[in-house]
Amino acid sequence: MLKKPQAGEYATHFETYIQKVPEGNLSSLLEKQVDEIIQLLGNLSEEDGAYRYAEGKWSLKEVLGHISDTERVMSYRLLRIARGDTTPLPGFEENLFVGHAKADRLTVNELLQDFAAVRIATLSLIRQLDDDAWERTGTCSEHPCSALALAYIIAGHAIHHVAILQERYLQK
Repeated sequence: MLKKPQAGEYATHFETYIQKVPEGNLSSLLEKQVDEIIQLLGNLSEEDGAYRYAEGKWSLKEVLGHISDTERVMSYRLLRIARGDTTPLPGFEENLFVGHAKADRLTVNELLQDFAAVRIATLSLIRQLDDDAWERTGTCSEHPCSALALAYIIAGHAIHHVAILQERYLQK
C-alpha cells in the first residue's frame, strides 16, 4: 500500500484529484475503476454517447476519450520519472487532444475497450515499481512531480470525471 503524496510532490491544481483517492491499495482501486466504468457506461446507446449537457461541452464519448488520453500522458510521465529521467516534461492542452481525437466517431464500446487497455498498461507499469522508483521526482509542466503523485493523479482524475458523468450526463 502506498501513502498519499505530500504537498510539494505535485502542482497544486492536482490537489483536487489526489484528495479524491481513498485510503487503501492504489493498485486495487485502479483495477476496480475499470469494472466500475464499464458497468456504468457499457449499456449506453450511441445517442447517449453523443450527449452534451450544454452547448460547447464535451460529449460523453469525448469525456471517456479524455480520461484515456490523460492517463496515457500521466503514465508516460510516471514512466520517465520512475526510471530516473529528470528531463523537464511539457504540459499538454486537453482541449487540443479532445478535438483531434475525434472520439465521437468511435463507439462507446470501442472507447471502453481503449480505456481498459490503457489501464492494463498503467497497472503493468505500477506493479514493476520499487520503493526507490516511487520516491523519484521530476518536473512536469514546470512543477515538481513525483512518480507517486502521478499514480494518484491517474486514479483521482478518473474518479473526478466519473462523478461528472454521473451528475451531468447520466441524469438527463
